[in-house]
Amino acid sequence: MIKGLMITPPVIGRISIGKVVEKNGKRLPEKDDEFTITTQVQQRGQWVLHPLDEALRHAQTHGGIKEGAQPSDEENDNNARPGKRTLKEKMGVSADAVEAPSPARRKLRNIPVRVLFNDPYLNLRADYCMFDRSTARPVCVGNGETCKRVTDQGLEEQACPGPDVCRFGIGQCKPYGRLNVSIGDSDEMGSFVFRTTGFNSIRTLAARLQYFAAVSGGHLASMPLELKLRGKSTTQSHRSAIYYADLVVRSGISLNEAISQARTMAAERLAAGFDQSALDATARLGFANGSFEDAPDEAAEIVEEFYPDIPRTASSE
Repeated sequence: MIKGLMITPPVIGRISIGKVVEKNGKRLPEKDDEFTITTQVQQRGQWVLHPLDEALRHAQTHGGIKEGAQPSDEENDNNARPGKRTLKEKMGVSADAVEAPSPARRKLRNIPVRVLFNDPYLNLRADYCMFDRSTARPVCVGNGETCKRVTDQGLEEQACPGPDVCRFGIGQCKPYGRLNVSIGDSDEMGSFVFRTTGFNSIRTLAARLQYFAAVSGGHLASMPLELKLRGKSTTQSHRSAIYYADLVVRSGISLNEAISQARTMAAERLAAGFDQSALDATARLGFANGSFEDAPDEAAEIVEEFYPDIPRTASSE
């Protein structure tokens, strides 16, 4: 393994609340009141929508999503190879549901997900981060106690007092979280990443992951969960609505039923030879192999979306 290269969960798409738009010749972040699922490809300065984005919007109208749905005979006969399920089928979305015309585009505010690891801290990594806007490289990453900072002498470990009182990063350092989740079963080891610099999202997601891990007896990776958009008003937002991400038990399932399903799924995986403990241990080693998580080619997009060169008056996540 190459030393200094952090090995992170494979990403096949993105989940965001908002986008970057051009205003008066500047590209600025614009918040939204719904989730958007995109690929990792951009066209004309915008991320290309992932097929799951439209499938999930239609599924909300036509009976929801079922994991592991089998293809129908009619769809197999319609240019699909026998035994191979299409993306719509893997999500449990019927052809009629996706192709039926809709008078209005539904807002995507609930996404059925699972996490990859039983360890909550592997699924959600959160730090205080400061980026160099000119190079889009991380300059300082800390946890409120210690930090890794790039200096003239190289990478050093120093004390981290937090962004509110740190003279080095004041006005430029903020919390930054990355949550990896899987959607459907088209790629069980691939993930969609949700990035945020909002206190509300980070604090809520961290609490939920730890709580679900505790009540399920450590079977967090088998829990049927749902990424949910919530709104609130604060004095900082001048009482206007702001939105953040939450993680809840999947719609239509009680907590007891979700725990039962998680234990059953964990037992089935173990019987099939799936070693979740080894997966968690491997991921832990991968994260420890490097200094900074975000690759250089990703950092420029992160700085543009989350660290714009303008003052922020309120967090919407």
